[in-house]
Parts: sequence; C-alpha cells; structure tokens
Amino acid sequence: MRSIAIVSATVLAFPAFSDTVVSARTIRPNQIIMETDVVLAAGNLSSGFSRLFDVVGQEARVALYAGRPILVGDIGPPAVISRNQIIDLRYNANGITITTEGRALERGAIGDRIRVMNLGSRATIFGQILGDGTIEVRN
Repeated sequence: MRSIAIVSATVLAFPAFSDTVVSARTIRPNQIIMETDVVLAAGNLSSGFSRLFDVVGQEARVALYAGRPILVGDIGPPAVISRNQIIDLRYNANGITITTEGRALERGAIGDRIRVMNLGSRATIFGQILGDGTIEVRN
C-alpha cells in the first residue's frame, strides 16, 4: 500500500508533456498550410496545437516563422472571398428575397461577417458569408 502512494505521488509531481505543432518554414499570411509546412516538437503549449491534422488545410492569418509554435489565433479556415471581389448579396425578409451585386471590402471565410458595398446604392453594409460564396445581409 505504501509503495502505491509513493508511485502515484511521483507521477503527479511531473507534468505530462505532449508534442506541439511548429512551423517547419516561414509561412506568409493568407497561405494554406500543407503537410510539409509543419512538424511536431517536444513541449506543451496550452494555446497551441498538438495534432498536425488540426493545422493542415488551414490558412495562416499572420506570418508563421520556422521553429515557432503555431497558436490557435494564428490560423483559421481558408478565405472564400477576397477583398474587392464582386459577389452576390442576398436579403431575405417576409418571404421576399432580394439579390444584387456587391463588392467585398474584406477577406473572409465561410461564416465570417464582413463589410460589403452594395454596388447599386453605394451603401456599406455587413453580411455573413454562406457556403456557396454569397453574402446574406441581415437586419
């Protein structure tokens, strides 16, 4: 019984280490991260990633330097709309749908809320990016 207490006290005294995903090379912002761009390094970082497949296929939001850990806020889903791109705006209200063209004033991924300009009225409005690349304008 006494040996069990010593073993469990020894296990609790040492923190568990896991691997952290780090950049294998410098990755510029807005680049998609490939399998060859990242490696695992020893260390435990609470705001980082511990699995490669969580990072591969994501887009770099900031410059990622070689040998440094990739943090949660440094990457995100790939953008489907780029700045100044002409896109379709859609507004739904009371069973009526209005569709017009707009210009994206920001880059964004599916689900992001971005500023867009209605080309007909030149008004700046906000909308959410849908899966098909259109922007849904809400009240």
